Amino acid sequence: MTTPPVCDYEGSDYQTSFWDQGGREYEDRTEAIALKRLLPKNGRLMLELGAGAGRNTTRYSGFVQVVLLDYSTTQLQQAQTRLGETDRYVFVAADVYRLPFVEGLFDGATMIRTLHHMADAPGALAQIRKVLQPGAVFILEFASKLNLKSILRYWLGRQEWSPFSREPVEFVELNFDFHPKAVRDWLREIGFRIEKTLTVSHFRWGLLKRLVPTGILVALDSLAQWTGSLWQLTPSVFVRASLGGERSGQVPDDVIQWFKCPNCDSTRLINHHDYLQCSACDSQWAVRDGIYDFREPLNE
Repeated sequence: MTTPPVCDYEGSDYQTSFWDQGGREYEDRTEAIALKRLLPKNGRLMLELGAGAGRNTTRYSGFVQVVLLDYSTTQLQQAQTRLGETDRYVFVAADVYRLPFVEGLFDGATMIRTLHHMADAPGALAQIRKVLQPGAVFILEFASKLNLKSILRYWLGRQEWSPFSREPVEFVELNFDFHPKAVRDWLREIGFRIEKTLTVSHFRWGLLKRLVPTGILVALDSLAQWTGSLWQLTPSVFVRASLGGERSGQVPDDVIQWFKCPNCDSTRLINHHDYLQCSACDSQWAVRDGIYDFREPLNE
């Protein structure tokens, strides 16, 4: 099965270099505020897409269990170190275009700082839609091309692409900015109802972050986030979307029953402890150091 290319963070020190030591305290704190405002108070099983090293995972405290999904096993290993050993977290390496989960499994999902790596964003969103229960809440963050900096650069002739057009712009390989209206249309087309929109990182300017104390910028950003229902002119936009119906919260006790084979979609997987075997197509999927690896079968 051919799928779009994946931005692979295998071997990356992204958490350390970008977040811990990269001067991103302002961005992290404002995103935490947005998540707190959008997350449901409780839930049974959360899917965290593009979980990375688990920067946001502890913020989903209202959910009984969280599945951390990332394409990079090294990112998931860093998340394991960060979060410790507990049955509350399940670690899965997989391609978002080939999600290895049974349909209607999760009653919540988040995708933060991940959609901007999707060459086929509508296709990725459609895959996420399939694994959510009726009534599920989906919190999506995306990089907006319709931000003030891009608009000014375009008007001053320093940028060729228009921030007002609907199509995504790939400014670096596998790094995309999206128009807010396009993202809303994609979500609605696959059955989501958009409940709330917040704009985040209003003051993501290097000079401002150097001159103004972080706490003040965070407080101002917190107040400005509510303007997202009126306009979206920031580099980061958060959307809370939901599906119709009631959340059942029903989840099989056996984790193996959560999975399906990405090669043939069969749910008949046999647990051999260090790998899962599909009884329909015989694909074997590794289980290493607590990480279920559904990227490539062992026997191909």
